[in-house]
Amino acid sequence: MTTQIDPVRLTQDLVRCESVTPVEGGALALLEKELTAHGFTCRRLSFSAEGTPDVENLYARIGTSAPNICFAGHTDVVPPGDAADWIAPPFSGEIREGRLYGRGSSDMKSGVACFAAAAARYVGKHGADFGGSISFLITGDEEGPAINGTVKVLDWMEAEGETIDACIVGEPTNPEFLGQMMKIGRRGSFTGYLTVHGTQGHTAYPHLADNPIHRLVKMLEPLTEGVLDEGTEHFQPTTVAIATVDTGNPATNVIPAKTRATFNVRFNDLHTSESLEAKFRAMFDAVGGRYDLRIECTSNAFVTEPGPLSDAVAAAVKEVTGKEPELSTSGGTSDARFIRKFCPVVEFGIVGQTMHKTDEHVMVSDIEALTVIYERALEKFFDAARA
Repeated sequence: MTTQIDPVRLTQDLVRCESVTPVEGGALALLEKELTAHGFTCRRLSFSAEGTPDVENLYARIGTSAPNICFAGHTDVVPPGDAADWIAPPFSGEIREGRLYGRGSSDMKSGVACFAAAAARYVGKHGADFGGSISFLITGDEEGPAINGTVKVLDWMEAEGETIDACIVGEPTNPEFLGQMMKIGRRGSFTGYLTVHGTQGHTAYPHLADNPIHRLVKMLEPLTEGVLDEGTEHFQPTTVAIATVDTGNPATNVIPAKTRATFNVRFNDLHTSESLEAKFRAMFDAVGGRYDLRIECTSNAFVTEPGPLSDAVAAAVKEVTGKEPELSTSGGTSDARFIRKFCPVVEFGIVGQTMHKTDEHVMVSDIEALTVIYERALEKFFDAARA
């Protein structure tokens, strides 16, 4: 009989794989070996695009019938910085005083290990023919440009007739303690690149020039002082942050010919990137003068309304931790923005307090608790599907 997966041991082994984006580093190979040993059919998928590095991905599935609940995540990590600054080597997976240290321990190799262990326990208890399917969509391109990862795996799945009915993304959603927060959506995000044009001249003769900085200040003022909305049922108010202002003018006696600014907008479901762009252009037009505006949208806002999937996860969290998780849409973006086009998706994982930081770590006790949460969520999800 195949032994069960130890989530702590697997987290350590994954952390020891130096899988800094886009390097696979052995992490997907390790996970593939573990899942194959527990009856999963695994497919390694490599994708490429011009101007981007090739990326390895993994899709694994056990079962052939619906419903298919998918766990989505990533094994790539951000660079560790100076290893000398760490309390333990960043790719050691070393445990000290109940904490497992290493780059990716929080974001999100522990989450991957926990769901692998939970799935193995569930299949070990119910057998491979349990009346549904469990799958894994694991990418090596979440921390990078996100071009050759989840998006292309989903396209491949659609072409192959692989359908997922629900998805849990194992990002580290809990700010301070396990059971605190589950993400049921994400705010939209776009960046605006604004260039304001004028006429160069001498600062002593401003009437003979057209100072673009003065108009830029007027254009940015309503972005920082205005209120776009008051938020919605599941979302915070839309926010705008000025990221850069750059004139590139070293001379104090020259009015520049142009100036630039970038701003980032995190918006709720009252808006789309298109509607906000139209609103901002109207504001800038009211100031007058010539300008260029380019918009890069990462994603629009989305929400998975509370239902069977979030109910199963929330109930499992309550049983294990005694806490009712906040249903949140806060934070940045994640690969859930791609998956939501295919099925309901929620995000729940480990505590993310130290992700991307020096001395990134997770509590060993949280790894076991998260595994139990995932296992009970599977139980509740399939029980509800059979009811």
